[in-house]
Amino acid sequence: MQGMLKRWISNKVERTMLHTPAVALLGPRQVGKTTLAQALAENRSALYLDLENPEDLLKLSDPYAFLSMHSNKLVIVDEIQRSPDLFMVLRGLIDKNRRMGRKGEQFLLLGSASIDLLRQSSESLAGRINYIELSGLNILEIPSSKLEDIRRLWLRGGFPESYLATTDSISMDWLENLIRTYLERDVPQMGFRVPAVRLRRLWTMLAHLQGENVNFSKLGGNLEVDGKTIASYIDILVDLLLVRRLEPWHANVKKRLVKSPHFYIRDSGILHRLLGISNYDSLLSNPVLGKSWEGFVIENIFSVLSSQVEAYFYRTAAGAEIDLLLKLSSNELWAIEIKNSVAPKIKKGFHLACEDVKATRKYVVYGGTDEFPIGNDTVVIALKNLLTNLQEVA
Repeated sequence: MQGMLKRWISNKVERTMLHTPAVALLGPRQVGKTTLAQALAENRSALYLDLENPEDLLKLSDPYAFLSMHSNKLVIVDEIQRSPDLFMVLRGLIDKNRRMGRKGEQFLLLGSASIDLLRQSSESLAGRINYIELSGLNILEIPSSKLEDIRRLWLRGGFPESYLATTDSISMDWLENLIRTYLERDVPQMGFRVPAVRLRRLWTMLAHLQGENVNFSKLGGNLEVDGKTIASYIDILVDLLLVRRLEPWHANVKKRLVKSPHFYIRDSGILHRLLGISNYDSLLSNPVLGKSWEGFVIENIFSVLSSQVEAYFYRTAAGAEIDLLLKLSSNELWAIEIKNSVAPKIKKGFHLACEDVKATRKYVVYGGTDEFPIGNDTVVIALKNLLTNLQEVA
């Protein structure tokens, strides 16, 4: 059923492949990278290799010779982070084709580790590779923009199999299996020796602290480790694209600013599973409701941003706050407040913060479907409308 969902980013991947010999498509496990790659391969000669498959690994015993046999094909390599040595081979093949004046193979590399990790592993492909992140489904990709469908996406999260499950219960069971796979298989395979029970407890603690400041020492005390160890554990979840680290605005503002980052469980379905939220009614009565919606909106926004856009939050010691700041260019700065209510009340601190940073646009993303001004150059806007606006400018 995943094939029924058109991923808007597929056009971006196609365009990038036209002028770059290698494209790395990054995203967490089960987010739809393989499905998207197979769709891109339908109308062209292609070779698919999965580095978790022993047979495919055997084929790559002599990778240069094997891949040379498949010139002029789209070569898809899944779980590329399992074999970082392969990057040097790809460089040789790409440079050989350039010297001979031919296009040669086109490489589509799929990875479930972070962009930073892959960049460190692929220095040899500098100038030959582009990175594109595939997030979970956003509201532009689901069949309907009715409120009940948006709420289903919010509850179940953006993993296609979770969203498309026939019931909420099946969705939550699938998410539980995904969480266990990460803890019991993926983290150890990356070489990290972290007890699964301890990492899950930390992951759950971060869920309770969704979008708030995190005290590493306090978390460490609860888990009987030090603050530095907690920071390294969180780095693992960030590297696996499961947690987002949102940095504070750092421009020269003459205010006492909150300087520690905010952390968000990136997929709202995983957030809800970690917190034992099994249906929409239980979400509505849970204290994390507002922060859950905030994280859901932020991930939808990130899913359509170009890599050139910088994103921050802003908060002063006095309480002036902006949930999300988007620096689209040197002279374009959007301030975004996020409220789940269909009749949002905006605090004075938001407008004061916008004055501090000299925001060029002020939006309030709310739980409704309309768009209207509310004074102070501020527009209340539906999430779908905001994503459409961002696609046009970002």
